[in-house]
Parts: sequence; C-alpha cells; structure tokens
Amino acid sequence: MKTQLNQNYIKRILTIAIPIMLSSLISQLQMMIDRIFIGRLSLESMSAVGNATTPMWTTMDIIFSLTTGATILVSQAYGAGENEKAQKIMASLFKYNNVSGVVLFLFWFLCPQVAFRMMRVDESIIGMSIDYAKYFAPIFILTGIGASVNCLLQVCQKTKIMVWYGVVRSLANVLLDYIMIFGHFGCPAMGVKGAALATTIAELLGDVIILVYVLQSKELPFKPTMQQIMASTFRPYLETIKLGIPSAGENFAWNMGNLYLIVMLNQISVEAAGIHSIIFGVELIAVVLVGSIGNATLTLAGYETGSKNIGGVWSVVWNSALLSWGISLLNLLLFIAIPSQILGLFTTDETVIGAAGLYLLIVGLDLFPKSGNIIFGSGIKGYGEPGWMLKTQLFGTAFVVIGSTILVMVFHMGIIQIFCLVVADETVRFVLNNWKLQKIRKDALRVIPEKIKP
Repeated sequence: MKTQLNQNYIKRILTIAIPIMLSSLISQLQMMIDRIFIGRLSLESMSAVGNATTPMWTTMDIIFSLTTGATILVSQAYGAGENEKAQKIMASLFKYNNVSGVVLFLFWFLCPQVAFRMMRVDESIIGMSIDYAKYFAPIFILTGIGASVNCLLQVCQKTKIMVWYGVVRSLANVLLDYIMIFGHFGCPAMGVKGAALATTIAELLGDVIILVYVLQSKELPFKPTMQQIMASTFRPYLETIKLGIPSAGENFAWNMGNLYLIVMLNQISVEAAGIHSIIFGVELIAVVLVGSIGNATLTLAGYETGSKNIGGVWSVVWNSALLSWGISLLNLLLFIAIPSQILGLFTTDETVIGAAGLYLLIVGLDLFPKSGNIIFGSGIKGYGEPGWMLKTQLFGTAFVVIGSTILVMVFHMGIIQIFCLVVADETVRFVLNNWKLQKIRKDALRVIPEKIKP
C-alpha cells in the first residue's frame, strides 16, 4: 500500500482547496461575528437562531448534495478526455437545478412554523426563529444556480474567485449586522430579524460577483453557452441525480440526526440548545476547512478514476487525510490552550464559560474521525460509489437518534453525554468507511493494474 506523501498530489489538492478554504474561512469568521453579535442580545436569541438555521441549512444542503453527482460525472469525463460529454452535463445541470430552490424559498417564507413546531422549539423563542427564517428565505432563490456554478469552478480548478466572493460577502454581512441588529446610522434595531436580513443581502452581493466572473471568463472549458443550456435535455441531469441522490440522502440523514439532537437538547433546556449552537459553531470553522479539502479530494478522485489511475485515487485520499488531520490537531491544541477565551466571545454566561474546557476538548477530539469521514467519503464517492456513504450515515443517524433518546428520556443525562455520543458516532463510521475504501481499491486493482502518476 503506497501511503507516502506525494508533492504533486499535495499541490493539486491545495490548488483547488485553498481558494475554497479561504472563502469558507472568511465566511465562517463572518458567521462567528454574527453569532457574537446575536450572543450579545441573549442566550435565548442564540438558541432561536440555532433552531432556525439548522433545518434551513439542511434543506439548502440537499441541492448542493444532489449536485455532487454532477461533480463526479464531469470529473470522470474530464479524466477520460470526454470534454464534450462534460459540457453537456453542465448545460443540463444549469437548466434543471433551480426548481428546488424556488420551492424551498416558498416553504421557508410562507410556513416555517411547520418545521419549528415539529422540532418542538420552545414557545418563548419560536417567534424569533420564525422571524429569522422569513428574512433568510430569499437566499434559496439563487441556490440552484449557485450549486451549479460551484460544480463548474471546482471541476475546472478555477476556484480563486471564491476568495473574492467570500471577502465581499463577509465584509458586507459584518457591516450590515452591526447596523441592522443593534440599530445604527438611523436604522432601527431589528435584533434577530436584522441578522437574517444582513446575511441575505450579503449573500446576494456575493452571488453577483460569482455570476459576473462566470459570464465573462474564457478559462472555463466546460462552461455551457446559453443556447446549449436552453437546448439541453433532462437525461444528463437525471444521470447526475442518480449519483447525487445518495449524497443528498447522506447529508439529509446527517442533518436529521443533528436536528434530532436539538430536539433532545430542547428537552433538557433552552440553554442547552444555545450551548450546542455555540460549540458546534466553533467546530464548524475547522469542518469547513476540511470540507474544502474534501471537495478537492472528490474532484481529483473522480478525475483519476476516469483516467483509470487507481493508485492515484488512493494517493489523493491519503494526502488529503494527512492535511485534514493536521488541521484537526491545530484546532485541538487551540481548544486546549484558550477554551474560556473562545467561548467568552459568544456568551457572557459564566456557567458556560466555566465548562468551556470540557466542551471544546470533546469537539476537538471529534474533529479527527469527522475529518476522516469527510476525506475517505469523498474518495469513495470519487470512485463512483456514493451509495455506501448513505448506508453508513443512516446507521450513524439511527445510532444518534436511539442513543440520545435513551440518554435524555430514560437516564435524564445532559449535554456532555450528548457530545460524547456524537464522537462515538463519528468514530464508528470512520472505521466502516476506511474498510470500504480499502475494499474498493483492492477490487479495482484486480481489473486495472495500479499506477502512480508522477
């Protein structure tokens, strides 16, 4: 088994991942500032936003997950030298990937209370959650085309524009947060509604940057023309959906597990849900960095699969894993060194700050198996087998649902035990995903001799 560092693959991974990483980091820092502002209002406001954003991002993630199938197919076509096929897939994706966004906009704008009541959001904060959802809902209108553009940029390895997208979006959001949440420069203090509206306006400004670049760029070999988009048939999109549905199901199941955790935390207390929102908001910064490497892993694994370079797929995965575990280690050290200072940014609650060390130690340890699942899962999908990740995630969701129910409803345990349950889930699934990736590789090598490209 070849597990050595490969400078060529490291460079190719980072070429794709770093711009996405910087954009995501900028966006996460902006979201962190957003949470700091909201946390200054009250812990109840933080809980209301956490209850609102979790299901909304879950539904938005479905569209991006369905687009994973297109990323796999276009990458494999690119690796096989079938550029015309790749362009046809992109044309169909742009045409048919937008209906879901409009449907989701209508749901979250007109009847968000349906979701929140199913989640058993406390009556004391459900009004704030509904307000946030209504002001955030317009973002869904451009989600379909945004997912298509992300696929195009990632496969063409032209992701540098994402940095400018992140800068514009984040600076606008922070400024608008300051103005709209607290009421400055003549704007009324809108609280939670202001936070949602600021995010919506900033997101639309960032989308304009991306769309202008795509329309003007001549460096995107698979960019379809408007004529090709209008003339495209549904069949290529259907093929992407077949591969995308398992990924969408996987992410949906993962998010459903998180939603259920919030339901259980709401049973403990409103404060418990707020703490969850803070802690996993901190962890999310590391997760999006690893996710950027996962995006590169998926693209390059698909490319190497298309070019029948099985050894190259494993090298991509292994080098990506080492980069991701390095990020996890740095985060764990930071969480151990200054836990109180980190949580002190988000809340003035002395009880929460006092328990900061234990909370952050648990999620810091959680990053290692979680990073492994992201990277190894991307490798499995790049091979063209996303169905396996759906199976392991369904197992994980069942594990979390059953486990959290027993811990909270039977043994009346608290938030620490819930956090430990999440670590156990990620660890078990990483073991399963590692075994599957090794099996796929061995099976493939029986048919295609291994080779490593220089």
